[in-house]
Amino acid sequence: MRVVLAAAALLIGSFASLSWVTRPPPLPGYDVVVAGWKPSEAWLYDRNGRLIDSSRVDYQARRLGWVRLADVAPVARDTLIAAEDRRFRSHKGVDWWALGGALRDRIEGKRARGASTLSMQVAAYLAPDLASPGHRGTWDKLRQMRAARALEAEWSKDQILEAYLNLAGFRGEAQGIAAASLGLFGKTPATLTRDDALLLAALLPNPGAGSTEVARRACALGRDKDCSRFAGAAASMLGPARSLALDPGLAPHLAARLLDTPGARITTTLDARIQSVAIAALRRQLEGLGGTRARDGAVVVVDNASGEVRAYVGGIGGESTAAAVDGASAYRQAGSTLKPFLYAQAIEKGYLTAASILDDSPVQLDTASGLYVPQNYDHAFKGPVSARIALAGSLNVPAVRTLLLTGVDAFRDRLWDTGYRGLVEDGQYYGYSLALGSAEVTLIEQVAAYRSLALGGRWTPLRLTAAAPKERLREIVSPEAAWIVADMLADPNARAGTFGVDSALRLPFWAAAKTGTSKAMRDNWCVGFSDRFTVGVWVGNLEGDPMRAVSGTSGAAPVWRDVMMALHAAAPGKASPPPPGVEVRSIRFADGIEQPRREYFIRGTGLSEIASAPAAARRPRIVNPVAGSVYALDPDIPVDRQRLAIAVAGEVAGHRLLLDRHDLGTADTRPLILPQRGQHRLKLVDLGGRVVDQILFTIR
Repeated sequence: MRVVLAAAALLIGSFASLSWVTRPPPLPGYDVVVAGWKPSEAWLYDRNGRLIDSSRVDYQARRLGWVRLADVAPVARDTLIAAEDRRFRSHKGVDWWALGGALRDRIEGKRARGASTLSMQVAAYLAPDLASPGHRGTWDKLRQMRAARALEAEWSKDQILEAYLNLAGFRGEAQGIAAASLGLFGKTPATLTRDDALLLAALLPNPGAGSTEVARRACALGRDKDCSRFAGAAASMLGPARSLALDPGLAPHLAARLLDTPGARITTTLDARIQSVAIAALRRQLEGLGGTRARDGAVVVVDNASGEVRAYVGGIGGESTAAAVDGASAYRQAGSTLKPFLYAQAIEKGYLTAASILDDSPVQLDTASGLYVPQNYDHAFKGPVSARIALAGSLNVPAVRTLLLTGVDAFRDRLWDTGYRGLVEDGQYYGYSLALGSAEVTLIEQVAAYRSLALGGRWTPLRLTAAAPKERLREIVSPEAAWIVADMLADPNARAGTFGVDSALRLPFWAAAKTGTSKAMRDNWCVGFSDRFTVGVWVGNLEGDPMRAVSGTSGAAPVWRDVMMALHAAAPGKASPPPPGVEVRSIRFADGIEQPRREYFIRGTGLSEIASAPAAARRPRIVNPVAGSVYALDPDIPVDRQRLAIAVAGEVAGHRLLLDRHDLGTADTRPLILPQRGQHRLKLVDLGGRVVDQILFTIR
């Protein structure tokens, strides 16, 4: 009896030990697995729910969204079951017939066939230690079998099959039938054919197999007589990585900016149709310019009423050498595109009107960093011009003179308030060149700022996503000044002197526009608006090298025109009526400076006759030599032939000139001097002996 009891105890202990050793790990439920599924991708949609781009966020494995069994082609499901576990629908997690066959093959010395069921494989996916390297012995196989049976007790067959199709690794990093279908065939799982499924099934035993082996296995699984088609199909499937055919790739730079969470699905404010129009227009222009002239570009389109971005093109690749850089958010030198905000500030403060006369003639400004001598784009000067002509024609010297009226610090602060957040230094850092756009800005900032002019001087940040907060408009410029500046920018006659009568800026409907070119031809801009949309275009080279033979109207402006024309194909843009604080006058210019016309003024500042200030009203000053100038005597020219002319401006009757305390006579005689080498001080003195102007210059 004792022997029997001891044997029973030993047997019970052995079973208990065996049960403990082969105890499977706890497995999560189906709902937990689906809820915890994290794709490696994130997706970007337009405002209408259309997919416009996606981005890889998790690089451990390539996983797309969880695919429901109903979204997999039935022929693909059946083919994969037949290849991997043909008795899947009848067993309870373990295929005993397959296990018996595998054991027989091993006893007979044959190559052992696989006996793992889909349920066992799913259990191993859910508890990776069941099939990890070093854990594939007999006891581990028993644990896997017990786990499969436990899984079958809790999950339905369809749930297990669905999990298998999502968890199985097919090729390289592609996990799941969605990633495999799109990556290998450019298809969704719902459109897979029988041949596609056979090729996928052929990959499962050895995901790294070559095309010859995959074609052979697919043929064997299909049991077809003619298998020649599989060789080409396998080679094509395993060729260079395919792009996901269902991902249109319309906004890669915005996707890189917004998509940072695996599985995220972000709805933007973009319109896929407008995005495509902007891409096509930019691509057409850059291809026409050629990579030797300009390689990069960007386009942003905004709906004026909502502030929602309808197109965001950070670049198109092509011949770009920095295709990953987002041209729409990159800081670039602004060029002349800041001038409208300068003139708006001067008009708002009452310093100027659109009819005010500005002097477009050489000017030299003595600054802390040296002499500043602004030049116009064509290196020519037009003399006295109205502010309207100066702005529309993008004249540089009048803009600098306007900045002298507003003050550099006040203008810098106005730009900051208008959303130009790259201007982190004070006004003195930028100096007078701020009038000509020496500061760096982004295209998205430009479009937001110009939209404020379209909205009567009111500004808010732009919205890129449907979830972005809606902020209240805040007034930056008075409605009257904003409307007048918009009218100046939309005046084709005012810009004709610089751009001609039929430039790319002239549209068959109302639209305001401004071009700009930065120092050394590194950046080219065109930003403008209609009553409905604001469009900004930048063209240049993202690596900073200069463009060749590209101007404001030949670089960015044609893209701006094409996009504007497409946006208004059904409804042309219309000019908005002037606000109540604007009055219209018929004006004429003394001395025929400009042709008579109708002009708009802030109420209370209107004039009927415009004339340049007489000499008596101008400050007496020395205009030559220029302060800070250095002159070199040429040893090959006789010294008495190298005299320097003195020139003054303003009402200087009775004023005298003193050079190093030597009286040169009256200022109106314009004397010629022959100073000695060294530094000299030239003074302009009035009748009372008061110094009204003085300069320093050097002779070497």
